Amino acid sequence: MSQVFSKSPKHCAERRRFTISKSHKKLFFAFSSFLTLLLAFIFLIWLTLHPSKPQFSLTQADIYQLSLTRPSLLNSSIQLTFLSKNPNKRVAIYYNQLQAYASYKGQQITADTTLPPFYQDHEEANLLTAFLQGTALPVAPSFGYEVGRDQIAGKIVLSLKVNGKLRWKVGSWVSGRYRFNVNCVSIIAFGPNTATTSPLSSNRGTQCSTTV
Repeated sequence: MSQVFSKSPKHCAERRRFTISKSHKKLFFAFSSFLTLLLAFIFLIWLTLHPSKPQFSLTQADIYQLSLTRPSLLNSSIQLTFLSKNPNKRVAIYYNQLQAYASYKGQQITADTTLPPFYQDHEEANLLTAFLQGTALPVAPSFGYEVGRDQIAGKIVLSLKVNGKLRWKVGSWVSGRYRFNVNCVSIIAFGPNTATTSPLSSNRGTQCSTTV
């Protein structure tokens, strides 16, 4: 007489749960491995292509007008020339929404001037020219006194700024927009005997600070 062994429904259910649990673990392990490899690949690319911020220097600054129409209203006219350089060997840069202005002792002395957008290839350098103007700009009542003191000292110090947004480009991939700020300081000769018929000029190259 033969004996037949049979499994109850309870045993079958436990076997099925065990099989499903093993499948879930394998799937989770495979997904974790893939995610780890992907993050490692992204980190490697970042280390290889991590872009250096662009470099700016001020090559020329000319003050054509800096005069008070009233004790606290200023007319100004300043021309600037910047050198912009992309130091990256594999990363190009798109620049847009560029604005430049000048300030003196913490006071903005020109209106914001929009500069045209441009593209900068690997290790490329570009000259940028900005003509800044201000008409009846409100300034502090002490503005004229401060300029007079600088004239006696023989020099005037201006802060020249460029703000905008940039995008990095690697191959066909283009990043999102990053805000950047450029700050340059120009020291211009300005003595009691300075001729009023010619602009105050400085052509000494000045390295600017750049933040991204």
